[in-house]
Amino acid sequence: MKGHARVVVIGGGVVGVNILYALAKDGWSDVALLERRELTSGSTWHAAGLMSIYSTSYYASKLYIRSHQVYATVEAETGQAVGFHPSGTLRLASTKDRLDEFLHYKDIADSFGANAEIVGPAEVRRLWPLVENTSDLTGALYHPEDGHAAPADVTQALARGARLLGAEIHRQTEVTGIDPTPGGEWRVRTTRGDITAEHVVLATGSFARQTAALVGLDLPVVPVVHQYLVTEDLAELVERRKQGLPEMPILRDDTVQGYIREEGRGLMFGPYDENPPLWALDGVPADYAGELLAPDLDATLPHFERAVARVPRLGTVGIKTCVSGPIAVTPDNRPLVGPAWGLNNIWLAEGFTGGIAMGGGVGHSLAEWIMHGEPGIDLHELDPRRFGAYANKRYASIKSREAFANNFGINYPDWEWPAARPLKTSPCHDKMERHGAVFGVTYGWEIPRWFAPAGVERKDRHSYRRSNYFEHVREECRAVRERVGLYDLTPAGKYELSGRGAAAWLDRQLASRLPDRQGKIRLGYLPTPAGGVLCEFTVTRLAEDRFYLVGPTITERHDFDVLTKALPRDGSVSLRNVTAALGAFAVVGPKARDLLASLSDADLANAAFPWWSARTITLGLASDILAMRVNYVGELGWELHHPLNLQNHIVEALLAKGAEHGVALIGSRAVDALRMEKSHPAFWRELTREHTLVEAGLGHFIDSQKPDFIGREPLLKQLSNGVSRQLVALRMASREANPYQHETVYHKGKPIGRITSAAHAHSIGDCFAQAYVMAPHAMTGTAVEVAVLGERRPARIVSPSPWDPQNARSRA
Repeated sequence: MKGHARVVVIGGGVVGVNILYALAKDGWSDVALLERRELTSGSTWHAAGLMSIYSTSYYASKLYIRSHQVYATVEAETGQAVGFHPSGTLRLASTKDRLDEFLHYKDIADSFGANAEIVGPAEVRRLWPLVENTSDLTGALYHPEDGHAAPADVTQALARGARLLGAEIHRQTEVTGIDPTPGGEWRVRTTRGDITAEHVVLATGSFARQTAALVGLDLPVVPVVHQYLVTEDLAELVERRKQGLPEMPILRDDTVQGYIREEGRGLMFGPYDENPPLWALDGVPADYAGELLAPDLDATLPHFERAVARVPRLGTVGIKTCVSGPIAVTPDNRPLVGPAWGLNNIWLAEGFTGGIAMGGGVGHSLAEWIMHGEPGIDLHELDPRRFGAYANKRYASIKSREAFANNFGINYPDWEWPAARPLKTSPCHDKMERHGAVFGVTYGWEIPRWFAPAGVERKDRHSYRRSNYFEHVREECRAVRERVGLYDLTPAGKYELSGRGAAAWLDRQLASRLPDRQGKIRLGYLPTPAGGVLCEFTVTRLAEDRFYLVGPTITERHDFDVLTKALPRDGSVSLRNVTAALGAFAVVGPKARDLLASLSDADLANAAFPWWSARTITLGLASDILAMRVNYVGELGWELHHPLNLQNHIVEALLAKGAEHGVALIGSRAVDALRMEKSHPAFWRELTREHTLVEAGLGHFIDSQKPDFIGREPLLKQLSNGVSRQLVALRMASREANPYQHETVYHKGKPIGRITSAAHAHSIGDCFAQAYVMAPHAMTGTAVEVAVLGERRPARIVSPSPWDPQNARSRA
């Protein structure tokens, strides 16, 4: 084993080998993989090898498609088969809501080039002759290009490909320590000697928590036990082989909560237990080498009985084997892929429930990220920093079990998983609850989504169509536009930046201009090297060398990590995360000034307190409130940032005095609808690393006179030469079902883009959406169509900010 490598990948399962192959394929041959046992250890020994491209996530589906491409490439290059069976996948819908989910997927499939069909019960029986009962079906989704691969074959083909490209693979090499070196590299200690590396990738499956602990990380990954059964041979399948008939599609049935596929001349049945057992919570045994676990046939019986009701032949054939083993699961059932927080050049690829399906795409994208600073496919949905310190082992145990049990749950647009809640709450939480708040959760925080009036059930009825909160959100929006609304911003990420070098350092990070004097506010965008949007902040200048940054709730750990890793090492800049110390409210609407003036001696008139400025004020008995005259909904308003121990006094004062002005508590769904009327972009919706600031229509925030900032050259080039795609606003008639996210936009029958956000505009009366479309079609007035639950709906590109385009109300 060499003493040095550019990248060391720890873990020889299919994900780790995918990463190794991708690194070598892209030109980094000085890479090595360390595996404690053999390459097929981890989950591959018992995996069903399912390779589906289905996901209601646009980004995940792109990763699945990339995996297919990678495996075809490595098979062609090495001559070693990956054992891919192009059987297709057939997903059954037994409820209207499930069919709506499939229709929504069909709506987005064109945006990333997937081939999917909605079929009826007769076609189900033709594709799967052993299905006898279809009376309950509302339809099915058929993916003819799906299939399954042999995990061991995929792993060995990738390993061969990596070796041919110069990569090293060291089996029977257990990692015992990972330590930083004085030179900024990592020393990986193993049972066969040490190896130093610039980058280390952790891809260790069920060992994720133990491996991460070697570098001081507490990963929210827990092994969950999954089982599948394999039957004896079926005469019907033997006969199909004799006739040369194709393999039947992988059958996925929500009534069964499991999959059925052909395995040899028998059937494989894999159920997803509603109460799955956890495994090795206190650490995987040192002598574990990927052996099967003891099967528990009794646990599969409820699912098996439901499967027999759908496929009676399954109940008349003998069971040949029951395979049981651990699968590493995260709290939201998505893997952790990307940089580790707080550590330079430590990368994570852990928590895969479908390593075969996603491994090729993830390996390729992570290799690009390591080598070039950018992943080829935006991985924000998988970024490990989407979880905070709250996601400890106990939390992960509860949530991972919930996530695994919901593998066959319907992916409703507004679905909020209930386990391990409430966890993080604002001091005003109980008061909001007494006022009828229906809570959701973001980054562990309980956040009011909407407020139920007295006598109305305080519960979401989830749907792809108009839901039970529609009229109540409408009233919240009306209150903001006509009177005054109050909403909680406490969970937003908040950071204080100070020091003699703070201004110069922050100026180099942001593409936008800094506030030029104390009390001024500007929006700040931190680009990626390619010009995409990595971070967004509201930047307030508190003093010459002191700034207050406010960012999205969901990106708190991500943003703090990005900023921290970029800090100069000379101590000239200090950064503090003050999210947990400060609360915030937004008071918005035409009567916002009247309400605040009744509680404060501060001069809130335009001349003294203009738009995009900040001052410290007193409100009621509460001092030291940083009042910032900005908001997200396009109205006169202020954000009130305050010490957390003053929060209840502030909200009580605002509600008591606000009664005279018709104040209303509003939730995040009203805020989202209101921001759509202003065409304000949302982070990880319109603003991602996939699209640049210029494409997002934010070119006016770029200070082209700056000599140096991240992403400067590509952004200036786009400002000069134009873009190939552009963010636009769409207007369409609002109906029971409206777009939500990722639906395909068409022009004259051809896909030209996709929706990023959409909402009913209660102040205007239609549905408004934002979408990235090809630049030649981005002109105002262009007629387009949007796919909505299987229907092509007419829409038109309109000028941005249909509500108050001159911002007169915000300036009032």
